[in-house]
Amino acid sequence: MPDTGQVIRNADGAGSTGGAGSTDAPAGLDGVVVARTRIGDVRGLEGCYYYRHYDAIELSSHRTLEDVWHLLFRGHLPDQAERAAFQRQSAGHRVLPEDLIPFLRTLASTDPFDPMAALRTAISFVAQRSGFRSWLDIPPDQLYDNAVQLSAQTPVLLAALHRLHRGQEPVAGDPGLSAAASYLFMLSGEHPDPQHVWALERYLISTIDHGFNPSTFTARVIASTGADLGAAVTGAIGALSGPLHGGAPSRVLDMLDDIGTPDRAQAWVRDAVLRGDKIMGFGHRAYKGKDPRSALLREVADTLGGRTAEFAAAVEDTIVGVLAEMKPGRALNSNVEFYASVVMDACGIPREMFTPTFASSRVIGWCTHVLEQVSGNRVIRPSARYDGQPPEPVPLSDEMTQA
Repeated sequence: MPDTGQVIRNADGAGSTGGAGSTDAPAGLDGVVVARTRIGDVRGLEGCYYYRHYDAIELSSHRTLEDVWHLLFRGHLPDQAERAAFQRQSAGHRVLPEDLIPFLRTLASTDPFDPMAALRTAISFVAQRSGFRSWLDIPPDQLYDNAVQLSAQTPVLLAALHRLHRGQEPVAGDPGLSAAASYLFMLSGEHPDPQHVWALERYLISTIDHGFNPSTFTARVIASTGADLGAAVTGAIGALSGPLHGGAPSRVLDMLDDIGTPDRAQAWVRDAVLRGDKIMGFGHRAYKGKDPRSALLREVADTLGGRTAEFAAAVEDTIVGVLAEMKPGRALNSNVEFYASVVMDACGIPREMFTPTFASSRVIGWCTHVLEQVSGNRVIRPSARYDGQPPEPVPLSDEMTQA
């Protein structure tokens, strides 16, 4: 039976769809703790974040994507045997059924082509075709395998959609390659430069999870209703597609293109601030100081080298200085998106695939949160504070008056 709640009348005449004891939360739920989790911990004031009980930046620097994936799904870093078994299991899901290709071809032919919208539809179809069911009706091992499947197949779907849109046939993944290497291989059809694989893997690991961000929270809300894993991931992709959440990495390069040369950076930033424009790749609600992901990816970009990396570093320093002068008292530093764009561009990933590539790592985090949510589930059902006019009698219509 639906939970409709009761309207609680306040002294000022306002109402609520909650029950007795409802508490007003700040806009955007800023600072509100809505659940307990053992998956990760974002420590904004300290400028660090954790996956389980390990520093995420240290994991990005010292472990493989598959190791961290196993850590999140299983709760511990794998030993050699566990690593090999997990790699076999995940690689086994990289093969797409042949009868799925015509459906992907249809999605890729849409104009304009939106990779995130196409992915959202493809994930929903894959879940339906694979027989995903409510986690209430299947054993935990089956839900776990669903999670491995969707996490492994997301980059495969993305690469296939990208190539089909360009009039190219999908490239089958190489089971002997790591997940990051296989993604680059399936995108380009060529075996990737090992340095590009290293760089992309650093990025993918650093973006798997980051607290109860909008897409992760969306996945948990949907899962809490008993919906299947495909529904939760589809909803999370929809949330991530928004430019204010995950849709901005490519816009950083657009901004750099607009600035053009380092000598134009200061004037460009000043004009943007005076117009009230958002500076892409700067600022983060969680971090008052530097975003640790940005610091990591700046090192990766420096290692890769190239004109774009050098230009981005110069522009970043200029932007930080101008923002400190024009917005004193506010800590506005580069966030993960700023250098993510530089790293992905250097690895040969097209701009329109930046946010989808972000999704290919974040899906691991979403699935982890779904697994945790269902382990001690309570339907997520907050209240809302009614802010409309007070109740009044319904006026009779002219027909009712005449009757």
